[in-house]
Amino acid sequence: MPQPLIIAPSLLAADFARLGEEAALCKASGAEWLHVDVMDGHFVPNLTFGPCVVGALRKATDLFLDCHLMISDPLEYGVRLAKAGANLVSFHLEAVMDPGEVIKGLKDAGVQVGIAINPGRSPEELYPYLDQLDLVLVMSIWAGFGGQKFRDDAPGRIKVISDEIARRGLATRVQVDGGINERTSKLVREAGCDTLVAGTYVFNAPDRAAAIASLRA
Repeated sequence: MPQPLIIAPSLLAADFARLGEEAALCKASGAEWLHVDVMDGHFVPNLTFGPCVVGALRKATDLFLDCHLMISDPLEYGVRLAKAGANLVSFHLEAVMDPGEVIKGLKDAGVQVGIAINPGRSPEELYPYLDQLDLVLVMSIWAGFGGQKFRDDAPGRIKVISDEIARRGLATRVQVDGGINERTSKLVREAGCDTLVAGTYVFNAPDRAAAIASLRA
């Protein structure tokens, strides 16, 4: 059965000085999750949030905290994020030598687990891990920078993964991140995506509730 659609505003586009208020506004506007981009300045060139921020968010909101790790040591920091209050931790396939070991370590820490793939990586590389995952994150931009243009090849890559999940009868969610707006959300949903990450489209909107509703339309 298709999964219910989830909207996960990306805090990368929020006002960092007002994260508690931003989280509350996202919830009031109809979002189910918050997407937290964790960057280490090594795997990607930017630096963003860490366990302390996730811990503060956990005290400020009861929304599901979806942490996307763009870091070189996702197991160590994923465990720390789990302790801080993360609900789900996604790591990049290319960041680790043994994805199975990382999946197990994160699940042992009590969080749901996802794997993210950048453009250029074959969706089929995820097949050995699909039955161990709660979520697959398909990047429709290159990881590490907000505000990039949506890549036209993303729906096709999403469909390959969602079709395989359906063929196996799995409950693994399919998430997309990058350039999501009213137009592109339709494209990825038609391809089988059930979890939408949207940053600037939500946080820069004069009416965030209307922006989130448009992603569902």
